[in-house]
Amino acid sequence: MIKEFEGRNEEEAIKNAIEFLGLTKSDIDVEIVEKEKGGFLFKGGKVKIRVHYDENDEEYNATGDPEKRIISFVSGLIDRMGLEVEVKVHGRRENRLELDLVSPDSGIIIGKQGKTLEAIQLLTNIVVGRVASDDYKVVIDSEGYKKRRERNIEQIARRVASQVRKSKGSRLLEPMNPFERRIVHTTLSSYKDIETISEGEGLYKQVRIMYRGDIDRY
Repeated sequence: MIKEFEGRNEEEAIKNAIEFLGLTKSDIDVEIVEKEKGGFLFKGGKVKIRVHYDENDEEYNATGDPEKRIISFVSGLIDRMGLEVEVKVHGRRENRLELDLVSPDSGIIIGKQGKTLEAIQLLTNIVVGRVASDDYKVVIDSEGYKKRRERNIEQIARRVASQVRKSKGSRLLEPMNPFERRIVHTTLSSYKDIETISEGEGLYKQVRIMYRGDIDRY
């Protein structure tokens, strides 16, 4: 089997590989793929390695459970950020694993408007995509942040919709990720005199809430 891993240097990339695969350094053959400056979440350079290993290895089969490997990856990632964390399984569904990050540093892990948490989830799903089916997804939360954020977005959407009704105009909300934008669209989908559309490019777009006219409400 062949998989690729990254780190700030060769040693860290190898550490990431053996933690995720549940193997020892002697069980793998390492090939350096590329070195480049910069790196997502990390300062300094980035090294990508290609790891060759035997999937039939007894130790790999004993410790290579995908769920354990995912938890190990997330724990290692946050550890390399210099933060303490306990990764707990919050829920399991078909092709879906929900994790909760319990930490005294939860505010840093969540980040401004949840962007650090979103980045951790994105990185995790990139790695998961290499070892599981394409439709397998890992959802990561910390201290119930996403539930609180969801309720807050619903309240904002309803409040702005009320303002738009009075002004008979439109309002743009702050940039949001796809999950957050979907909350706005769903919350206001039953408002017959209100329309919502996403504007902008990239991952973080804005939702415009618009007045449609004097027709029956709800």
